[in-house]
Amino acid sequence: MTATDTRTAVAVRLRGLTRHHRGVRALDGVDLDFRAGTFTAVMGPSGSGKSTLLQCAAGLDRPTSGTVEVGGTALEGLGERRLARLRRDRIGFVFQSFNLLPSLTAAQNTALPLRLAGRRPSRAEVREALARVGLAGRERHRPGELSGGQQQRVALARALITRPAVLFGDEPTGALDPTTSREVLDLLRDLVDRDGRTLVMVTHDPVAAARADRVVFLVDGRVADELAAPEVETVTARTAALKAPGDGEPRRPPETREVSETREVSEARDAGEARESRPGPGDRRARRARKSRWTRDTWPVRGTRQDREVRETRQAPASREALEPPEAPETREVQETRMVPETRMVQETRKSSWDPWKRQSPGSPRDPRGPWPWQNPRSPHHPDTTTPAGGTPC
Repeated sequence: MTATDTRTAVAVRLRGLTRHHRGVRALDGVDLDFRAGTFTAVMGPSGSGKSTLLQCAAGLDRPTSGTVEVGGTALEGLGERRLARLRRDRIGFVFQSFNLLPSLTAAQNTALPLRLAGRRPSRAEVREALARVGLAGRERHRPGELSGGQQQRVALARALITRPAVLFGDEPTGALDPTTSREVLDLLRDLVDRDGRTLVMVTHDPVAAARADRVVFLVDGRVADELAAPEVETVTARTAALKAPGDGEPRRPPETREVSETREVSEARDAGEARESRPGPGDRRARRARKSRWTRDTWPVRGTRQDREVRETRQAPASREALEPPEAPETREVQETRMVPETRMVQETRKSSWDPWKRQSPGSPRDPRGPWPWQNPRSPHHPDTTTPAGGTPC
């Protein structure tokens, strides 16, 4: 086999692939080849970089460094428009959460990639894609009217209608029950064996990984191991070895009883000191009260009627009688002097001191001046009074 044939047989090639997320190395120098017409499963502990590897290989995410080739085409030199066109024509992606539009029917969801590409697929083509995944007669059903396994089949038909060279699946059976998961795996295996598709699938299920031709194990962003012609028992044992304590670090010797009790006591003491040093809610409330311009005595009156009465009683100023000392009782002479009747001159003087602000209406009984001149019958200005010529009023 020549070098050209070998390059053509490789559907996806990864060389020196790295991906950093804010100082975290999701991928650290990954070198992998995915042969055309094969089924590869990617496994590893959570956070090992499985989904990041799948997204970089599918062109959904750009790596920090390294090269990705799909069918001999390098992705790092493509712009966003050309990369989107390559994903639409040569790459299919199946998500764990289906990502179906709830307002569209199964047929409309299946035909959506072709419509976004500017093509108008025929009804026969859409029906054929749905019949291939076992959904014949379900073209007019919306996602809410389908089960989880049927929704995953619609997502699979949507990924296959463009006839991609490589199909990527991010845990396509993770949200399905065992029976439905087995049906979807049979369908994926048939796509590889019958149609010659290239399938790369991320999974945590050893049963699903055992259906693949090869299993790749990732740990801390690096390829830790590979397994050809896997079986369920072998995959389970290898996965358990990867999840050992420390993930490759030397195991610590078991602690003795005295060491364990000493460590527990020290941890409890440290936790108690940290709890005591941590400010409680009462300390924080007191600090906020000191910073606030309101105090407890000047805080606005709120709450129930009883609370308002209590606050008003506490906030009311002290009376003058409570502040001043009690007066001495008056003697008899002082009382008699204070009770002497007013003389006529004092009364007239008090009546003549007219205050216009205390007056209610002219001529009212409360007017200290008495009635107006034209209201006084004895006044010469009264209309009923007749005054002779050159004389005095009668």
